[in-house]
Amino acid sequence: MSLVPVKAAEAPRKFDLAIIGAGPAGMAAAIAARECGLSVLVVDENAAPGGQVFRAAELAGADPALARDMAPGLELIARFRALDITYRAGSTLWMLEPDTGTLSLAHQGETTEVTAERIMLATGAQERPVPIPGWTLPGVMSAGAAQIALKTAGMVPSGKVVLAGQGPLMWLLANQLIRAGVMPVLVETRTQPILRTALESGGIFSGFAQLAKGIGLILKARQAGLRVITGAKHLRAEGSARVQALRFEGGVEPCDTLLLHEGVIPSTHISMAIGLEHGWDAQQICWRPKLDVFGASSHARIAVAGDGAGIGGWEAAVAAGQLAALDAGLRLGRISRADRDSRAEASADALLQARALRPFLDALYAPSQEILAPPEEGTIICRCEEVTAGSLRWAAAIGATGPNQAKAYLRCGMGPCQGRLCGPTVAAVIAETRNVPVEEVGHFRPRAPYKPITVQELASAQQRVDSLP
Repeated sequence: MSLVPVKAAEAPRKFDLAIIGAGPAGMAAAIAARECGLSVLVVDENAAPGGQVFRAAELAGADPALARDMAPGLELIARFRALDITYRAGSTLWMLEPDTGTLSLAHQGETTEVTAERIMLATGAQERPVPIPGWTLPGVMSAGAAQIALKTAGMVPSGKVVLAGQGPLMWLLANQLIRAGVMPVLVETRTQPILRTALESGGIFSGFAQLAKGIGLILKARQAGLRVITGAKHLRAEGSARVQALRFEGGVEPCDTLLLHEGVIPSTHISMAIGLEHGWDAQQICWRPKLDVFGASSHARIAVAGDGAGIGGWEAAVAAGQLAALDAGLRLGRISRADRDSRAEASADALLQARALRPFLDALYAPSQEILAPPEEGTIICRCEEVTAGSLRWAAAIGATGPNQAKAYLRCGMGPCQGRLCGPTVAAVIAETRNVPVEEVGHFRPRAPYKPITVQELASAQQRVDSLP
């Protein structure tokens, strides 16, 4: 089966459903939509389908370090590739006009425009920022970035590796690194007691299968010899030209590579930019779009599915993508309401099951206030513009009521990432300084282009406009 993506010129310019993202939610939605008879476009920045969890699965699936984790994704990817779906790999959505259904795409130096009757955002999750002193040193990176290198290039860190933070990904990555021949040290920041958290949050019995999988990862890593330091506080990366050690309250751990992780949050950059209504999720400590049970948003044309709608994992993303696609089939007149509801029963049940353990995980791995709003004044928060926590507190003290006002004072959030990486921390620091809830402070207002594009790409778009009759 060919892995060459469909070229832009070969694809029609109008579709029933356009899906942004070819992760589990996007692929499952595309499959379900085709079964409803819809024409489907899938736009993905990656070179191959899979999203983050199954990134490069077709290439990495045979790697002993990754094979067992990639296996579920390979079946989904095979079904996705087997159907008549227009798949635009290596393409970036840089502007979306919801009212007209127009999507502006950048690919290999050129831009194209397509339209869709319905649009589904399946943009997935991003790692929560972990701004500790020294996190900008060479050799410090996120756990997710290390996992991408492992999946796409078979690369592992050299020298002494320290994983610092908390969350299920830490144990998964620890096992993958061990299978790849690297024995890291895990410095865990979790402070919540497991038993009390389980009793207070619930979900451990209905989500027992997921819990058992997580316990299995922990046991395998420990049996392989993983050294674990628990309850670490006040993390600090130290070094001169590059990171040399992780210091924490009561100890220090030498390292050549430091991998940070404090969980993931929905990727809401596009959904916020196009003005969808969002609400504050106090359990996951993040913003998420306001949706109905089928993923329909506050805009009549737009749906959101997968981790971009709230963190639930890949199995929940598959079920949510199927539900959103069935709803698209109804809205576009391809299936009846009774047919939609009948087909949706299995996916709805799967979604509930996949989310059953989530309250426990959210409570167990809730990041501490010092991670959300770093107390050290010199800690860099906005890496693009090198804005520190102290500068943000100063701005809040003299009248910056939220991230957008702080942007005017300090340029935070004005770099290439447009606040995707610093936004949560900027809001948390301002909220702490003003002694108000984070939801009152608000969030950055992103605008198109959602990702940086070149002058050449902009020029190609303008040339097409100039050539219109």
